[in-house]
Amino acid sequence: MPPAIDAGIGGRAAETVGQKLQSLASRHQIISITHLPQIASYAGTHLKIEKMVKDKRTIVEISRIEKDERAEELARMLSGETSAVSLKHAKEMLKKGKR
Repeated sequence: MPPAIDAGIGGRAAETVGQKLQSLASRHQIISITHLPQIASYAGTHLKIEKMVKDKRTIVEISRIEKDERAEELARMLSGETSAVSLKHAKEMLKKGKR
């Protein structure tokens, strides 16, 4: 299994990782999985990966998060739900990440 880019970090360190990945992505294709909104806010494209069990089988569903849905998904990552406060914070993070 590849190493986790967000293992054991958070806050400012996670934001720095997001900035570095954004810089690398200007020259290379970067595919990364993260649970940290500080990193995700710097991405050019967001995909949501959901794992579920259906008829005793594990199913993974991947969907592209459109630009207008990104703030809602980051808000959910921040607080587990979408509230006015988490949505405002998510929008600020996306603005800072220039996405």
